[in-house]
Amino acid sequence: MTGVSFDSVFRPGRIGTLSLRNRIVMGSMHLGREADADDGRALAAFYAERAAGGAGLVITGGWAVNRAGAGGPDYGFVNERAGRSALTRVASAVREARGRIALQLFHAGRYAPAGSAGAEPVAPSAVPSRFSGVTPRALTGPEILATIEDFAEAAGNARAAGFDAVEIMGSEGYLLNQFCSPLTNRRDDEWGGDADRRMRFGLAVVRAVRAGAGPGFPIIFRLSGDDLMAGSSTAAEVAEYARRLVDAGVDALNVGIGWHESPVPTVQALVPAGVWIRYAGPIKAAAGAVPVIAGNRINRIELAEPVLRAGSVDFVSMARPFLADPGFPRKARSGRLDLVNVCIACDQACIDRSLRGRRVSCLVNPRAARELDLEATAHRAGAGTVGRHRFAVIGGGPAGCESARALAELGHEVELFEAARELGGQFRLARTVPGKADYGGTIAYYAAELARLGVRVRLNRPISGREAGHLAGFDGVVLATGTRPRRARVPDSGHPLIVDYPAAFRRWPSGTRTAIVGGGGVALDLAHFLSHRGETGDGHREFLADHGLVPDDRPESRNPRVTLLGRGPRFAPRISPSTRWALLDAVRRSGVELMPGVVCERTEAGGVRVRDANGEQRLVPADLVVFATGQEPEDTLVPVLAGLGVPYRVVGGARAAGGLDAVRATEEGLQAAGELAGLAGAARKRTIRVLP
Repeated sequence: MTGVSFDSVFRPGRIGTLSLRNRIVMGSMHLGREADADDGRALAAFYAERAAGGAGLVITGGWAVNRAGAGGPDYGFVNERAGRSALTRVASAVREARGRIALQLFHAGRYAPAGSAGAEPVAPSAVPSRFSGVTPRALTGPEILATIEDFAEAAGNARAAGFDAVEIMGSEGYLLNQFCSPLTNRRDDEWGGDADRRMRFGLAVVRAVRAGAGPGFPIIFRLSGDDLMAGSSTAAEVAEYARRLVDAGVDALNVGIGWHESPVPTVQALVPAGVWIRYAGPIKAAAGAVPVIAGNRINRIELAEPVLRAGSVDFVSMARPFLADPGFPRKARSGRLDLVNVCIACDQACIDRSLRGRRVSCLVNPRAARELDLEATAHRAGAGTVGRHRFAVIGGGPAGCESARALAELGHEVELFEAARELGGQFRLARTVPGKADYGGTIAYYAAELARLGVRVRLNRPISGREAGHLAGFDGVVLATGTRPRRARVPDSGHPLIVDYPAAFRRWPSGTRTAIVGGGGVALDLAHFLSHRGETGDGHREFLADHGLVPDDRPESRNPRVTLLGRGPRFAPRISPSTRWALLDAVRRSGVELMPGVVCERTEAGGVRVRDANGEQRLVPADLVVFATGQEPEDTLVPVLAGLGVPYRVVGGARAAGGLDAVRATEEGLQAAGELAGLAGAARKRTIRVLP
């Protein structure tokens, strides 16, 4: 793919004394591996691969400056011996990859969970946190001064470890942001009481970091463009804070957005790409010549180019896209955008895991943050391999595509059989849901990547039990045939139009009254799809208007013609927790009627007869009834494969439909590839006579 220009993206830039090869910054992400007892090996492999992939600057996940500042038990401590040793390894690995790296200095404040690092949560004031569920203790004056010194010590340790810069975390509702906000800083002393005094802590931290790091060492400060919290810092206060930070000596400002407690979604797929860039403009105006970094929901390098060309910011931060594809800048520069594995903003393996204290990875790239684990698996497979083996993959959904990709990357011959005319499995449905168009990008990526690797993809090629005998000629088989819809046993008394959920994702006539029977994630997505009123030309403005961030001058167009009927008390309880609340809010705004705790007794000519939790019966009017009541494994080939005597693995929905999500599917697909390659290699090796 050629003809796409990225002149602005690949223009060199500077942050203080630091020269950078391009304008793409890999934003900070906590990985859940910072406290691993491996002396930083896993982190070094992760960051070095992103540096080699073309990031202009890599910013680490937050490293706590003291025990009270940890965001959980899996945080590292920059001022402790084990942390310094690990960080030295990380900086060295990135330097060997010819990259540049900044260490983020972090303090969670009231967002720290109780007792996670042996210290109680502290904050400017004892204001409870809905995010952490704790009420912190207010810092004393001496403790504030000690915390400032901890930041200074951390900066000196970062420089000594070989880092090129530091970033001070002062956004997203963490400690420094808490000092700035009247919502969380209720002090009336030198550290609070009015806007000037609330800014004082952050400015003192900057000056201390400058003293600790020494002259010429670049300092980035991440500040909040808008807290998205009613009653928090005003736009004028944020701009003034930016000016004072520049005067205090920062070399760049990185603009964050929102708090974890904000009622406005900021990172979910339904947030329009690039919508938060507008909050960087006033900060750029206040910063003068000091460069400004901005991002948040920019997931494609094609989106970064016009932002940089417009000149409203100097660098673009892209965090999760580096989970999805560590080499996307390099691929873009070589003209291969078709090989970029796009972040779909699902949050399932990254943000959700991080907030639960689990190791982060990526749905569309299950290798992410597991590079050494999987390198060892690949090595074991390769060590046992004699020659090139042949593998069959049945099913072209995410699990099957990932198996085929991994096997081909190990150097094997792979043939993929897909019953439909296109790869993608359930991603073909997902891409039609509002905000999920990028799921189609995953399909396009796999199609291009499998072609590059030489995988023979046979579309419109279902495999039946009768013709499965030819699979005996392969060295291994991956069964990734997914699921089929499960139909609820609801008596029908003559409703004219009843369909399963795949059919309902086709566009139905406007104004159709629809009842969706089911309360899971698919049902909720379908309700969003059928009720979405569509964009009228400015998706950014519509999103901002929905959340009260700009005036809403649109005509009233609520259309309560979709009803969601769930048996349980909560809708979609197993989907991504960071997405669920935002999706429920979106469907309510679209006029969907949510009816939890109901039993569907029968369908009839006029709709669905239900009985609610109080035992009362009513008819839900509907011209169309859609059943989205779960899935069953499409596993009819399992006994056939078992009888062939060929090693095989069943992955994804074909293995188990219960609790299925695409994260599990792609992880199982990747794991199956490593296991089968190892088995085939070991079997071949046993057949070779070793000469004396």
